[in-house]
Amino acid sequence: MKIQLNGEWRKLSQGISVHQLLEDFGQDPRAVVVELNRKILGREKLKNVYLRDKDVVEIVKLVGGG
Repeated sequence: MKIQLNGEWRKLSQGISVHQLLEDFGQDPRAVVVELNRKILGREKLKNVYLRDKDVVEIVKLVGGG
């Protein structure tokens, strides 16, 4: 399947969860916000939401500072 990830089309295996996607790309689920098809996903949903062909995913990394 193909998804759009942060503006770039990528081929992925079928049946991958959003949580697995984050792990595969080395992202800590506690340090990012995930938008799936223009809706923000809560962290509690990341393991239970599975990606589908042509989904649009944006991963935004949280950065602290002052």
